[in-house]
Amino acid sequence: MADLTQSPKSNRSLKHLLAPLKTPWALIVVILALVALLDPGNLRNVIEFALKALAHTGQYIAFAVFLLAYLKATGAEVLVAKAFEGRETRMILFAALFGGLAPFCSCEVIPFIAGLLALGAPLPAVMAFWLSSPLIDPPTLLITAGALGWPFAIGKAIFAVGLGLFGGFLLRGLMHHGVFQNPLKQEKKSCGNCCSAPKVEGKPVWAFWKEAERRSKFRSEFASNALFLLKWLAFAYVLEALLVSYVPADVIAKVVGGDGLLPIVTAAFVGMPAYLNSYVAPPLLAGLMEQGMSAGAAMAFMIAGSVSSIPAMAAVWSLVKPQVFATYLIFGITGAILAGVLFQLV
Repeated sequence: MADLTQSPKSNRSLKHLLAPLKTPWALIVVILALVALLDPGNLRNVIEFALKALAHTGQYIAFAVFLLAYLKATGAEVLVAKAFEGRETRMILFAALFGGLAPFCSCEVIPFIAGLLALGAPLPAVMAFWLSSPLIDPPTLLITAGALGWPFAIGKAIFAVGLGLFGGFLLRGLMHHGVFQNPLKQEKKSCGNCCSAPKVEGKPVWAFWKEAERRSKFRSEFASNALFLLKWLAFAYVLEALLVSYVPADVIAKVVGGDGLLPIVTAAFVGMPAYLNSYVAPPLLAGLMEQGMSAGAAMAFMIAGSVSSIPAMAAVWSLVKPQVFATYLIFGITGAILAGVLFQLV
């Protein structure tokens, strides 16, 4: 009698066949097909909305992709490592500032921070970097500006640095009072084979085009980041079109509209578990704000969601004890609420 159970090999084959169906492109096709089936009269409006929004953001995407590829090809990450040199106060200040400038992929953050901790970098400075790094980077800044305007993008960048400073100096105060004396896990962690730790020594080569290896690095980074941003933003704008078309404005306004504190707190607590990556969130928030979401609630939602990103939390969890991990989340949600209140007042 044949064994009806699937072998590991057949399971892997099935996963390989299903993998393309989990991509943003496949989701876009499924969403548009459902609109065509259930509301064919609105299909053209949804497609036109998404294409116009994507074209508007295109200039920001192009520059963001070029900038990120340039930073990677030159080896600019070594500048971030220099923020963790000198006095502790200086380290916290520069770690919070450079957290938003780090040209790392999500996976690279873990070995980079692990290397710094192994070299003796103080935890408050590392916390400052951990809090600010997920919130903003050059591509996110430009895409946020394209979707929500420069005041919102600049405000988020300022709050990213502010949150890093808030967490870094508060953690330093707690440690000086005897809290978290042994914050690190003893066992070594690895992020697998998907990445390697970025270099923390040497100097950037700004004229990267003079070296064949760096030119190749630029081309590969440019192509991979362009495809990555294009697919996620296309998906985001299709979702925004659905949001604007089908979600009643009065529902959004009742939950996260208005100028009070409650909508901001609600948005922060909803944003943390409902994390959307930094490229999908701005277009969706633009749609929510058109429907009545307050600016302060939008800021709180975005900051809370970024702090709860899977790579950021994985980096913290893999290297520190649960108490420090919980402190990281508390700093994140508190900072998100404060940022929302301050942005609403401005």
